[in-house]
Amino acid sequence: MTPSLSPAYVLHSRPYRDSSALVDLLTLHHGLQRVVWRGARGQRRKVSPQPFMPLLVGLGGRSELKTLTQAEVAGRFSLLQGETLFSGLYLNELLVRLLVGGEPQPILFAAYQQSLEQLAAGDPVEPILRRFEWQLLELLGYGFSLTEDAHGQPLDRHRDYAWYAGEGLRPLHDPLPGAIGLSGAALLAMAADDWSAPATLRAAKQLMRQALSVHLGDRPLVSRSLFRRQTPSIKGEQQ
Repeated sequence: MTPSLSPAYVLHSRPYRDSSALVDLLTLHHGLQRVVWRGARGQRRKVSPQPFMPLLVGLGGRSELKTLTQAEVAGRFSLLQGETLFSGLYLNELLVRLLVGGEPQPILFAAYQQSLEQLAAGDPVEPILRRFEWQLLELLGYGFSLTEDAHGQPLDRHRDYAWYAGEGLRPLHDPLPGAIGLSGAALLAMAADDWSAPATLRAAKQLMRQALSVHLGDRPLVSRSLFRRQTPSIKGEQQ
């Protein structure tokens, strides 16, 4: 690999001026980086800003908005389709919404790459999404224990718990309004990366939606609404 090039993935792009695009990249060396991709929509361009394609990119400029100076495909990849496509777009949107630009995230980059490979391989979608959501929260400093409650006591698989922002999990005695009961057994299974029980998947989805909503704010996720419109029979259960 040329030293000046960084592994990267396209997270989002939109038209810019005549034939260029503003592109949000997830790069190994610079984290989230917005760039001007000149001629991105030109017919002679060998590489276009296509999501999920592994790239090696060169960046130039001293401002926060960099200019793409070079881009080449870095190996083989599989196109995502249907459910896996919308799941990949969901991961991309989470990264664009939650990452701070210019901060290297090598572990998160590896987790994202692994998630794409698992989606392309046809692995079950829900565990991939839940696992990535949890890794994202932890790596951004928003994580909490899945084996101990907010008081430092081990979770009891026979009890229910509620999650509270800034605290973590508390035994469900007298829950505050809006609290959702989560079984200790499901939380411990999630901590052990055991997704064999449907109850674990349901609890993990509820927990991740709560925890992510604090940081995403009120603006809805576009990828989630797209998934629901394209697959009305599934009704967006994965995201």
